[in-house]
Amino acid sequence: MIPFVRLFPCTCVVLLSFLVPGRVAAQQERMVDGIAAVVNSNIITYGQVRELLMFRQRSLSENYKGDELRDKMKESQDAALKDLVDRQLIIDSFKEQGFQIPDHIIQDQINKIIREEFGGDRTAFVRTLKAQGFTLPRFREIERDKIIVQAMRQRAVRSDFVISPDKIEEYYRKNVAEYSTPEEIRLSMIVLRPDETGAAENAVEAKRVMAQEIRGKLADGADFAGMAQMYSDDSTADLGGDWGWIDRKTLTADLNKVAFSLSPGQLSDVVQVGDTFYIMRVEARKAATTKPLAELREEIGKKLFEEERIRLQEQWLETLRKKAYVKIY
Repeated sequence: MIPFVRLFPCTCVVLLSFLVPGRVAAQQERMVDGIAAVVNSNIITYGQVRELLMFRQRSLSENYKGDELRDKMKESQDAALKDLVDRQLIIDSFKEQGFQIPDHIIQDQINKIIREEFGGDRTAFVRTLKAQGFTLPRFREIERDKIIVQAMRQRAVRSDFVISPDKIEEYYRKNVAEYSTPEEIRLSMIVLRPDETGAAENAVEAKRVMAQEIRGKLADGADFAGMAQMYSDDSTADLGGDWGWIDRKTLTADLNKVAFSLSPGQLSDVVQVGDTFYIMRVEARKAATTKPLAELREEIGKKLFEEERIRLQEQWLETLRKKAYVKIY
């Protein structure tokens, strides 16, 4: 029998995801819980699914509510069951191929956990296991399965494949928008809306006259921010009419046409849209920019490499699924 470690040495990041409150209850549930799936001759219970979901669903509960939370929980449960099925398929493949893991590798992982998570205090580690309803043999079994899964995934996919320059360039061309920043302007604006009281036509005309007067004062050198604070009906009045940096997605088409035609420091004429009047001034401009491929080649290469690695792993898993007996309940 070929020693597993000789085929592919593994270095694993070990997470203490199983050392959590409620573990005893979860293990007890497993004894009487229903069957979630059967993989070859192995049973996966709903208790195992809930156990895997413990941290995932806690996070979902903090970020979603109502129907959206229910939908996210269902998606999470389905994903967890799929993960457990895939894990069992990988472990079965490991056994079928007659691989072995030397005991010292598992012990090294346990020692690493004691050192990094418990400050080297083995007594505290054992005490925590007991408090969570675990025996040391069970803990070793869990660690062994993690090592198997990670190492088998690494072994299944070649790591010496190369992403060609043509693929990198093709990705860049198709996704150049991801690496582009649109043209932007720093905009200040005064907005005048008709009063709700009085005849509609008179109210609109009164605002038109006011807008022209304000525009005249600004042209003569009046402080834009001060005039905005005094007269603007916009929510930015307290900020002196400052809209900050905006692109062409921020304003309506009519306002965009005027705003983006202005040079820095230039004041617009009074612009009427419906019954509302606008006076704009552009404080500064930023031209649209696109990062060159030369700066992004390495980043895109790494992204495509990872995508290909995941694709090849999924392809490998699909072959395991096809030749196995898997039933989901």
